[in-house]
Amino acid sequence: MNINLNFQPGQIVSLEHGDEWLYSEVIQVVVSRQLCWVRPLVLVTFSQEPPLVTDLRDASDLLWSVERFRLALDTEVMPLLSQVLGKEPQPETASVVKNQLNKFIYQVWQSRKG
Repeated sequence: MNINLNFQPGQIVSLEHGDEWLYSEVIQVVVSRQLCWVRPLVLVTFSQEPPLVTDLRDASDLLWSVERFRLALDTEVMPLLSQVLGKEPQPETASVVKNQLNKFIYQVWQSRKG
């Protein structure tokens, strides 16, 4: 498996599971443990048209195996981020957003166990 330990802080990476993709900013790569510390930005659900973009900027950081991430291309990320970056995160939806992230991470974890 191609493990990218060369991610740099500030790069955008994607963690994909089915039709949902989590885009996050790299904070640090923990080379000794092959982990990537990321700050979630958006969760995109591609099962509908147009894709549903959920703002995760208020969600907790994530420490996850670096092997599951891939470097995201600017051309795929910019249209998605432009939908949320000009807006303030909505505090009343913070718990809903965190639940969506938790559900996504749980699904990724379950798929890894199987």
